[in-house]
Amino acid sequence: MARRVEIPVVYLSGLAQGFALVTVPAASSLLTSPRGYAFTSAEYGALFVPMVAGAIAASAAGGLLALRWGLKRLFLTGVSLDVLAMAVVALSAAFLGRHTPSYVTLLVAMLLLGFGFGATLTALNSLAPGFFPKRSETALTALHTLLGAGTALAPLFVSAAVGRGWWWIPALVAVVLLTLVIVGSTQPLLISQPAPPASGGPFSFLRNISGRLWAFLALVLLYGIAETLFGNWAILFLHGNRGFGVRAAGFALAAFWAMVTVGRLLIAIASVWLAPRWFYRTLPVLLFAAFLLVPHMATPAAAIAAFGFAGLACSAFLPLSVGFAEEQFPRLAELMGGEMIAAYMVGYGIASFAVGALVHSGAARLGNLYSDAGLLAAAMAILAFFLTKSARQEPRAHNQPG
Repeated sequence: MARRVEIPVVYLSGLAQGFALVTVPAASSLLTSPRGYAFTSAEYGALFVPMVAGAIAASAAGGLLALRWGLKRLFLTGVSLDVLAMAVVALSAAFLGRHTPSYVTLLVAMLLLGFGFGATLTALNSLAPGFFPKRSETALTALHTLLGAGTALAPLFVSAAVGRGWWWIPALVAVVLLTLVIVGSTQPLLISQPAPPASGGPFSFLRNISGRLWAFLALVLLYGIAETLFGNWAILFLHGNRGFGVRAAGFALAAFWAMVTVGRLLIAIASVWLAPRWFYRTLPVLLFAAFLLVPHMATPAAAIAAFGFAGLACSAFLPLSVGFAEEQFPRLAELMGGEMIAAYMVGYGIASFAVGALVHSGAARLGNLYSDAGLLAAAMAILAFFLTKSARQEPRAHNQPG
């Protein structure tokens, strides 16, 4: 009976987490507008540094925290931090037109969001498959599909409400998340847990992993850079550089996230007939094509189509990376999810901060960066091919990694 409440709480938290994650990037035109927050490109990019730092710390420590605290406490802590983050984002609207207070407020909000994202996603990645142990891959795909749906909805809501009144969107998300915390606190949120590692801190397991697993982490880092170029910079590129309307740019960003979600669903279904490794090898090739295509879109409709194609190219790559890594290194599976998310967030941070600094200094234009990023996709394609060419499995150790 409890599962009837636990399962909706977990999956709706994924939806709300996706919405929260994209709320600030979806408002990038307001954040950089002289009539809005008036941040520079470099300041906008730097907003994501505390978020990335918090997410990396929470993701890297999340596996051990789950073993010591339990998944319920980790989950409630993460979602509570998300509540605070969205409340502070809403508060920033009170300082619109006042540069320093608004910027500091958003920096605090992004730090809270980073900690919340890392802790919440680590807990969700264990809770969802734990509820359905015989269908764990389907359960995890469904979770990431809802998370993707949240990221797709955020740009639509924010682009329709950009202006001084936009604060109600993060405020509403905070209320939804708070409701999930209250309901979740009344539920067991229990699954069978692995035994805790014998010793060591959250990064101690890195001493025992092979070059092959380092390659997986590097691959996810590259993917984080690629996805963030689309997810965080789409509106500034289309509205600021190409001159498209804010709403059209918002639709393009929504198309990107929507196709990320649709792609995950399609690949999950198609994997019944085709081995997942073929999708894993193909997606970076599609991503390479997307990077070459996006800078040359001449109309809003073409831009929406191009960003949708980019979303399809990204879609299942991160979940497949985690799945292949856990399959090949089963003795590290209980810690793998958090560490892979940490690697992804490193890439997210590089694309957020470095791109902002390059654009602000005049050293690069966004359109050129999209074209140049095709090299990242090419490197991803090579790594993905060799990591699945001979999918060897590391034998399970008798002792836990420590």
